[in-house]
Amino acid sequence: MPASPHARSPGNPGNHGTHPSAEGLATAAARQTYRRVQRHASMRALLLTLPLIVFLLSTFIAPIAMLLARSVQNHEMADGMPHLARALVAWDGNGVPGETTFALLAADLKQARESGQLGTVARRMNFAQPEFRSLLMRTARAVGDDTPAAWKPALIELDARWDSPETWRLLKRAATSPTPDYLLAGMDAQVIPQGTVASVPDNASVYREAFLRTISISATVTILCLILGYPVAWLLANLPEKQSHRLMLFVIVPFWTSLLVRTTAWYVLLQPGGVINSLLSMLGLTSHPVALIFNRTGVLIGMTHVLLPYMILAIYSVMKSVSPIYMRAAKSLGAHPFTAFVRIYIPQTLPGVGAGCFLVFVLALGYYITPSLLGGAGDEMISQLIAMQTNTQLNWGLAGALSAYLVIFTAVFYFIFNRIVGIDRLRFG
Repeated sequence: MPASPHARSPGNPGNHGTHPSAEGLATAAARQTYRRVQRHASMRALLLTLPLIVFLLSTFIAPIAMLLARSVQNHEMADGMPHLARALVAWDGNGVPGETTFALLAADLKQARESGQLGTVARRMNFAQPEFRSLLMRTARAVGDDTPAAWKPALIELDARWDSPETWRLLKRAATSPTPDYLLAGMDAQVIPQGTVASVPDNASVYREAFLRTISISATVTILCLILGYPVAWLLANLPEKQSHRLMLFVIVPFWTSLLVRTTAWYVLLQPGGVINSLLSMLGLTSHPVALIFNRTGVLIGMTHVLLPYMILAIYSVMKSVSPIYMRAAKSLGAHPFTAFVRIYIPQTLPGVGAGCFLVFVLALGYYITPSLLGGAGDEMISQLIAMQTNTQLNWGLAGALSAYLVIFTAVFYFIFNRIVGIDRLRFG
């Protein structure tokens, strides 16, 4: 019987049987071996970087996350006066609560005073209304061991503010967690008695203006660093190597000096009786000291001096890789040296310019020491207000809210800058 035309011998390459060829088995085994080697290499790399990851998580990421979480936490009332806090959460917020709530207020005030938590609760309520601390302290002292027939009329007689719905509304908001109060306060807003969000009065508005001032100062410092740093980077990139290395020392040496020392040095130089004003007076250029400190001028000078090396190094790293052959080719084709510099050289250095501007701007956003020492009352940056809330006011919730806004703005700026310039393609060195 003749063989079927569709039959295939076992060794025929066209065989589509279920048994894989030796070559296919070898390829599959090679793939598995390669994947296994890659997994082992990745695991070794992870184990090598694990100490660094743990260090960053414990000393950098975790503290930042805890501070940002404070912006919505509201635990003072719940911890210090738990019974009253639970009653206020269930209260509908209309008018003044009844006798039961007043009795819980008296009991919790007495317990909080004995446990030492009354000061924490009073400080929290003082953030909402400046005179609330005195109200709580006075009421806690008056409660004592006496038990009147009815707490509501007794406390209202003690202080008429206990008969105000606004007082109880603030207590109810303090008993609610999580809360948007700190985030609203960070944008100079508040919840009014009608339950809607409104801006605070103009004379109490601080933080929005501080954010705008921070952005303005950071942008100005970035522009000044670019104007001063670009020529220096060009000189470093085009000088002979020996001279370039010597000049590079003047750029790197500031990194070896404390930021506080450099800022204090400017404090000595810029003050009315300092070196610069004395020199100007000696040369007859001024008849009276020029205001160079405790104003915006001092802040810009100090911050530009500190951040200028970052701009220079970022631009220099890109300029060093630009081949001089492009400029020579442009000149040989008849281009003027200035035209060749603007149209040929500068575009090739834009990655370094973008990297330097981004680095300087982001660093300037969080500056604290220099504006604090060299600036005036109208030059406070947002970092100074955060430090004041944590160190002086002890208002960690508002400090967390301001920090959250600063982190959000930095992330938004990074996203916009990345879309416009493409920072993921910039070369930092």
